[in-house]
Amino acid sequence: MEPGGSAYEITGGGENMWFTNDAFHFTWTRVEGDFSLSAAVTWPDTEGHAHRKGCLMVRQSLDPDAACVYVAVHGDGLTSLQYREAKGAMTREIQYAQAAPVRVGLTRQGNTFFASAGIGGQPLQPSGAFMRLPFDGPVYVGLGVCSHNDQALATARFSGIELLRKVRVATNSPVLHSTLETISIASKDRRVVLTMTNHFEAPNWSPDGSFLLFNSRGRIYRLPVKGGTPEAVDTGFANRCNNDHGISPDGKQLVISDQSQTGKSLIYVLPITGGTPRQVTSLGPSYWHGWSPDGATLTYCAERGGEYDVYTIPVNGGEERRLTTAKGLDDGPEYSPDGRWIYFNSDRTGTMQIWRMRPDGSSQEQITNDDFNNWFAHPSPDGKWLVFLSYEKDVTGHPANKRVWLRLMPTDGGPIQELARLFGGQGTINVPSWSPDSRNVAFVSYELLLPE
Repeated sequence: MEPGGSAYEITGGGENMWFTNDAFHFTWTRVEGDFSLSAAVTWPDTEGHAHRKGCLMVRQSLDPDAACVYVAVHGDGLTSLQYREAKGAMTREIQYAQAAPVRVGLTRQGNTFFASAGIGGQPLQPSGAFMRLPFDGPVYVGLGVCSHNDQALATARFSGIELLRKVRVATNSPVLHSTLETISIASKDRRVVLTMTNHFEAPNWSPDGSFLLFNSRGRIYRLPVKGGTPEAVDTGFANRCNNDHGISPDGKQLVISDQSQTGKSLIYVLPITGGTPRQVTSLGPSYWHGWSPDGATLTYCAERGGEYDVYTIPVNGGEERRLTTAKGLDDGPEYSPDGRWIYFNSDRTGTMQIWRMRPDGSSQEQITNDDFNNWFAHPSPDGKWLVFLSYEKDVTGHPANKRVWLRLMPTDGGPIQELARLFGGQGTINVPSWSPDSRNVAFVSYELLLPE
């Protein structure tokens, strides 16, 4: 420890801190209630494994497989919030958008933990990596080091260390944070692309894989997949766009659902680079969800005569065609990549479940049947997978700010996998958001944080 007590150099070995491995050196104290821990983490020795880790850590216990959450600064600059949700579970991560931040922090507000980053001398700001963990009683809070090599040691330097106890003020109003993330369906690791206190929703992934689209405050924005500054797309008069938008199979056109002209959502098409929208549907409300693989037809959810059903219409305009007639809500239609099916969600059996039908509305069949309410099924571009959003059974509709799951199932049938647990719902994954190589999915998570 350096004079003044604000810096430590800690040396540790260990094979890894990943999956079920917990091999590291840990210096800790016991803390109860809300707190924040922050420090600058550097490596005095430039040699060593690229994934050696210096960590700000919180653990439920000192058991090797304890529930835990920590900010890990890797030797190569990769920084992430790593977490194990329950004792014995696998360790996962949410990667920062920023590499090698000057300073990092980990804060607890009740059951919510969030990671922070300080860039270029600026104060710590939430990085967009959040996780809700129901820890009980006092927790172990401290500094950890792993060399990522059980035959060697690594030394991390933690400077400017601050451990601050927090008192929540009842009069403070929480602030909504929106985070655009991507997740690998193979590793289930997540990466932050953008985080803001502005509310935004519903990412689309471009067919060439280079950019994402999302909506915020009635406008459509474009963002490089690697992150950066969002740029507004010129949508002309359409300044009340909602979260039902997407990109044509050839990548040349943008479809939007906008209510600026009549107060009811109508569907429009315009060039992907921006321009004057061309109206497609004459009746509203109409909410776009899918584009046929040949680019000729749009499918959407629409309310007509008090009933919400699935419709199709030629992209160049014409007469709409109603495909579902069951009582209740049929929503979220999307074509399979081979054009043989339209997937949709329906509550006709009492809970919201995933269904599919032929493009003419025939052969309607239920795909999921479990204790969740399942919404917005999106087939992967290679046709092998469906990703969808799941709410708890007692949740009605698809509201915002709920505990939800992203889940994955084979299109040919098979067990359903959990991709991620998060706080979200409305706006998380309303529209197609697969990467073109079918390896990743984009989505928006949300968190309500009290001002620090």
